[in-house]
Amino acid sequence: MKKNNSNTPRYKAPAVHKAFEILRIVAESRNEMGISQLAKHLGFSKSTTHGLVQALLHVAALDQNPQRKKFFLGPAIVELAFRNWNYFRVAEHSQPLLDELRDRINETVFLGAVSRSRGLIMATAEATKPLKISSPPGTTIPLLAGAVGKVFLAQQNEAQVRQLINERGLPRFTAQSIVSEKEYLAELTRVRAQGYALDNEEYLPGVRAVAIGLGNHRGLPLAIWVVGFADSMSDEEMPKIVEGTMATAEKLKAALDGGS
Repeated sequence: MKKNNSNTPRYKAPAVHKAFEILRIVAESRNEMGISQLAKHLGFSKSTTHGLVQALLHVAALDQNPQRKKFFLGPAIVELAFRNWNYFRVAEHSQPLLDELRDRINETVFLGAVSRSRGLIMATAEATKPLKISSPPGTTIPLLAGAVGKVFLAQQNEAQVRQLINERGLPRFTAQSIVSEKEYLAELTRVRAQGYALDNEEYLPGVRAVAIGLGNHRGLPLAIWVVGFADSMSDEEMPKIVEGTMATAEKLKAALDGGS
């Protein structure tokens, strides 16, 4: 048996750590940031920040607005995500089940991965009716937007959730958004108990959703969610939609586990 020596020093690569911090800050910022803003925010010198940024620009991990000299994530980051074998495998195994649920309820169905900052749509089955919700794979949504964030945070403990809320706040997307920490924590308790999360026009006016977490699959915290207009996802229709989504979630878990 290999002995685990906790005293063995771990290799440290300061430049890699700093470069990753730059990418993280740029990804999480709502506004484009320049060299001075990045250096100040991260506590790096301008010369260090400039050198790291130039290296990231060279490999297309960052891109730059030529007029304002501001930075944003480059195409290499998105290409790496989409070239990931596991990403494609998950989408391939999931699509028939997403289509099956869509055909049953005629609402748009999404499959996505969730992180501490965003939700990323990996596959979609759009409703066939003229008035529908539509977002292509690769689209991202804020973590704390409606049902998707709830199912992810419901898997965290209360201390982790409080820390995230303190860091990001609870944004008021609509008049229905939950902006009270106490109420949000109570909502997560309900999600844990019932196994699914609801969004009642909390992210977009006139839009409702139901989401179910699929657990962490080979590094991807996955969720399935159904989104539609409030008129069609009415209180009368919602039980059928929830039941169908929960059944599909169980099928997805089995399909992904079987294909791993």
